[in-house]
Amino acid sequence: MRVLRLPAVSELTGLPRSTLYLYMKNNQFPKPVKLGLRSVGWIKEEVDEWLSERKNARGS
Repeated sequence: MRVLRLPAVSELTGLPRSTLYLYMKNNQFPKPVKLGLRSVGWIKEEVDEWLSERKNARGS
């Protein structure tokens, strides 16, 4: 399992931080896992799955 920090998630998805957090609030993006008191990360496989779902939803 690989954990991505916010800059890597933004780069991978092409979405800014504000949009990622809005999507999470609306249950449209995977929630991060807590890594420490003030740090979180996203499981790469979940982000990849989200991207794949988005690709499939557009019909390609």
